[in-house]
Amino acid sequence: MGRSRATRVLRFLRTGERARTRSRGTTGTAVLAAAVLGAVALGAAPAPAADAAPDAPGAWRLTDTGTDARFRGLSAVSRSTAWVAGSRGTVLRTTDGGAHWRNVSPPGASGLELRDIEAFDARRAVALAIGEGEDSRIFRTDDGGATWTEAFRNPDPKAFYDCVTFFDHRNGLAMSDPVDGRYRILSTGDGGRSWKVLPSAGMPAAQPGEAGFAASGQCLVSAGRSDVWLATGGGATARVLHSGDRGLTWTAHETPIPAGDPARGVFGLAFRDRAHGIAVGGDYRADQASPRAAAVTGDAGRSWTPSAEPPPAYRSGVAWLPHSRHAALAVGPTGTDLTTDGGRTWRTVDTGSYDTVDCTRDGACWASGEKGRVARSGR
Repeated sequence: MGRSRATRVLRFLRTGERARTRSRGTTGTAVLAAAVLGAVALGAAPAPAADAAPDAPGAWRLTDTGTDARFRGLSAVSRSTAWVAGSRGTVLRTTDGGAHWRNVSPPGASGLELRDIEAFDARRAVALAIGEGEDSRIFRTDDGGATWTEAFRNPDPKAFYDCVTFFDHRNGLAMSDPVDGRYRILSTGDGGRSWKVLPSAGMPAAQPGEAGFAASGQCLVSAGRSDVWLATGGGATARVLHSGDRGLTWTAHETPIPAGDPARGVFGLAFRDRAHGIAVGGDYRADQASPRAAAVTGDAGRSWTPSAEPPPAYRSGVAWLPHSRHAALAVGPTGTDLTTDGGRTWRTVDTGSYDTVDCTRDGACWASGEKGRVARSGR
């Protein structure tokens, strides 16, 4: 992304925190309501149920974070433990299912925008700050956020880091918008304690105006030991790039999600294995429609099929339900949608505003977004 486009996107994603401030409480107005989000615990396709009240069992349960920061970074460790990262350098951690949140923000980070966080457990986490030049940084903690180490500070004024992902507790990648016409990839082999820039020879050329979106921490995602995908927008077409060798070589494939404008493209990805994935996105401007806001793949991203019944509006985050081969959630400023057929059709199940979503192996899903909103599924 060139400096002017990076500045425009960063400015929107910052000022958008104020632009989307009208109240959107959890209403439970969807047809599937209580049965849908209650099924998150089992990852099973739910049976239809009547509309439910906001406090119905299974609906998103808002937690009290004690802040109005916007949390676009989320890492759900378990039903009890989760981390969120957001505006003003804020990092919060809970170990009791959201009943209490502890502010564990890195010292001196209040001027930074933290947009992604990857936690290994209740004590170890890696957080990414976005921005041009030295604003892009990576922090690591080994003691639950009591102390942080700055593991990387971007020295290149042309780079703008958006997302980070890990294959396991040691090996991970971070991605920057194009530098000299190609996406830049950082690699770590020691759990995020040190990082190095990978060679660019295996990276295809970026389209003019193309970049990633630091909207949900899901523009770079991995599955298994070596597969990783990178989501793009802003160019003539919205693409997903795939690497099967931990970021050394990449192939680019077009998606049917609309692009052709700096505000449109793929914003979030989720893969339940190395073959089956979902892409969500659209146009992040509140006054613009987002047709074809989701697409699916069954061949590791080589080909993408638009959802026959997509979410009704822009969506920035997506996650597969635990232990399910067919169910997933997508979130955005206007609501949460559920698919029970692998992303082919979607139904809105909640109208609360969220930017990102993550689910855990022990059967819980978490979502976070504007005004300090963090919610957990189930009881």
